[in-house]
Amino acid sequence: MDIPKYDGNIHPDEWINDIQRYHELRGTDEYDSYYYLRTAIALVDSNIISLPAEINSFEELSNALKEDISFTLFKCTNKRLLQSLKYIPEREGGNTSKFISNFRKLCYNSEINDIEEQINYFYRLLPNNEYYNYFLTEFFKRKEKIKSMNDLVKVFTEIVTDETNLVRNGSIVALKHFATGKYLSSIDNLHYKTGSRYQLVFAGSPEPDPNALWKIKFDKELAIYNKTSISLQHIKSGNVLGLYYKTDYGYSCIYYKSPITELTEVCCSKQVISWKFNHSKLENHQGYLMSNDTINLSIIKHGNSQNSFLRSHDVQFTIGNDTFQEVVCHSERLGGNDEWCIELIKQG
Repeated sequence: MDIPKYDGNIHPDEWINDIQRYHELRGTDEYDSYYYLRTAIALVDSNIISLPAEINSFEELSNALKEDISFTLFKCTNKRLLQSLKYIPEREGGNTSKFISNFRKLCYNSEINDIEEQINYFYRLLPNNEYYNYFLTEFFKRKEKIKSMNDLVKVFTEIVTDETNLVRNGSIVALKHFATGKYLSSIDNLHYKTGSRYQLVFAGSPEPDPNALWKIKFDKELAIYNKTSISLQHIKSGNVLGLYYKTDYGYSCIYYKSPITELTEVCCSKQVISWKFNHSKLENHQGYLMSNDTINLSIIKHGNSQNSFLRSHDVQFTIGNDTFQEVVCHSERLGGNDEWCIELIKQG
């Protein structure tokens, strides 16, 4: 290990600590320590830094180096570097571990040791735009938990981990019916024999097979509970989940009835239909839609201000020799049959 000269471009304590670690590895005695202090003093670049005539300990050496104008310049430079540091999300090619390491190093070099000041600097480094305000929002919500640098790193690690479970616009998802464990499904070119005669929708396999995959779409990058409407496009057919109706001579909307229970039929077609979602367990939940959330899906029918909720149950109907578990919409009281677990298959 070579001991570098000190020219003001490293924190004095870091430079001295490196020298002391070198002594420990060599097993120096008291005389050798004095010799290495003299060696360290000799390694300070006298063309840049002037030291007092008497320095009798490494602590005195550290204090002398910190009193020199070069250390003020060093701290100011590192503060500017800290202010220019920006977090780039991993999905955009960023490296969270390297970012945190740089942040901690620059705080140390700048002697920013107060946790509140560290939090304020960190907050400004997070992306704040239409697509990535998630990090800023979540950090602000959780900052009360932060009492130390270790807490800051822990909280941000949790935020980054949660980000991988966000349901983004264009994500591929599956919806598992909570009560029966079967996935919301459809089959290209297989239509109801009654009602609308559009592409049928049912609760099918206990595994998310290709017929149970949907592309979720909304008008922002992230979906927020009680604010965002979504549409669900069936991957294999390209058709959209919805409710469809015919009009009578008075131009009233008459929705088609489901095969067995004669509740409102749910089907797929080319028409884009928007659904609302809310958390089935947490009333007035305001967070982001995430994988493994249990939700209710609803739609408002034309000419009706009531929410109509997506439901499945053990009721089955047949087409030819095949049996399907019915999926409907209803305006009755919510229950366990109206709960769906959204599972992220591929982030958009």
